[in-house]
Amino acid sequence: MITYQDYLKAIQDGVSVADFVLNVIKEHKNSEDYKIAYTADQYNRHRNVTISNYQKLLYSLSGEAVPDNYSANFKLKTNQFNRLITQLNQYELGNGVTWGNENTGKKLGEDFDFQLQDAGEKALVHKVSFGFWNKDHVEIFSFLEYAPLFDEENGSLRMGVRFWQLDNDKPLRATLYEEDGYTDFIWNPGEKGQELHPKRNYIIHTETTKVDGTEIVGGENYATFPIVPFWGNKYHQSEFVGMREDIDAYDLIKSGFANDLDEVSQIYWVIQNAGGMDDIDLREFIDRLKRNHIAKADDDQMISPQTINIPVEARETLLKRLRSDIYEDFMALDTKNIADGAVTATQIEAGYEPMNAKADKYEYCILNFISGILALAGIEDNASFTRSVIVNSTEAIGNVLASAQYLSADYVTRKLLTLLGDGDQADDILKEMDEEDMDRFGAGNEDVNNAE
Repeated sequence: MITYQDYLKAIQDGVSVADFVLNVIKEHKNSEDYKIAYTADQYNRHRNVTISNYQKLLYSLSGEAVPDNYSANFKLKTNQFNRLITQLNQYELGNGVTWGNENTGKKLGEDFDFQLQDAGEKALVHKVSFGFWNKDHVEIFSFLEYAPLFDEENGSLRMGVRFWQLDNDKPLRATLYEEDGYTDFIWNPGEKGQELHPKRNYIIHTETTKVDGTEIVGGENYATFPIVPFWGNKYHQSEFVGMREDIDAYDLIKSGFANDLDEVSQIYWVIQNAGGMDDIDLREFIDRLKRNHIAKADDDQMISPQTINIPVEARETLLKRLRSDIYEDFMALDTKNIADGAVTATQIEAGYEPMNAKADKYEYCILNFISGILALAGIEDNASFTRSVIVNSTEAIGNVLASAQYLSADYVTRKLLTLLGDGDQADDILKEMDEEDMDRFGAGNEDVNNAE
């Protein structure tokens, strides 16, 4: 790991900034954390690299392994990792952030909730993501594109390099972010790195006139480094760690099951009294049988079709066990257990408890990230979240109605509308109800006045 102190030493020793930045990129991409993050990212994109690279082998009499290019080789990839990550992230962040001051959301940018969800997903998958406060909005960098440089003394993030390259034969671009500004670099194929743009301030002040147009008249930087790390958990590691083996086992068994089903679906032919036929003769015999659907045998030969039954129950049991272990280890909610039968609200709440415990720990990471962004934006406020949960609507509605006599009419109406999925219309419906009450009240007075 290259640190902030390494940067200071390199500059003191006369190393060019461009060479140092290139070295940071290389070290970052060769690190174990980067390799884990890259593999986890592939699984999150429904690309199980283990099953993709799996090759069935045959072994000769001499023990030599050769690729098996003849038998079935299905490579079935389940999307379990993405499903688990999405469930936790959206459970906590799916309804956006609730602020104490309604203006906070606007100050952080109209898309802050979406950026926060993106940052959360990247943090869970890669181990960490980074939020760059760019004057009036947040931009998210992933661990696969941003190499951080931490301070050896206090562990704070002091600087970092964001890099990107479309292909190996295309230019490599990078931006060095420091506390006092940022600098752009470029490496064209076969050339030394060079400064593309000199160091600039993060906040630029411009002035526009009819004669000169718009020109830069000054700039300033933030009081602290404007990039905040978003850790996915307190262990500072990808959620993929420890999950890969179970997911690989599930996919390999499922693929092997499909391979066996494909192979045994074919009829195996047994030819008796065919001792004079070698392997080539047998293959030609079967090929003719498949083409013509009829076989010609000598007088002393007899052919008969055979099928094979494979063990199904053992594999089904193991697949169910692996699925259960995956959800249990991740502390996730297996909605299949809820969907398969009628369950009470108490059972649903019990099913959510492991994920609630994990979401509580995840929420601390979110709040630490948000507090860093708020400090950069100069905003004082508190964030809270509304989690997305499954409820037994019939039972919940019954409980609300049973308690209605002890609650205000407004609360009961809002609660019922929320349970029915129309919570966003509560204000409009309450307003209509008030107007109807006023109409009835006014009509009643008119009748009284007419009677007098």
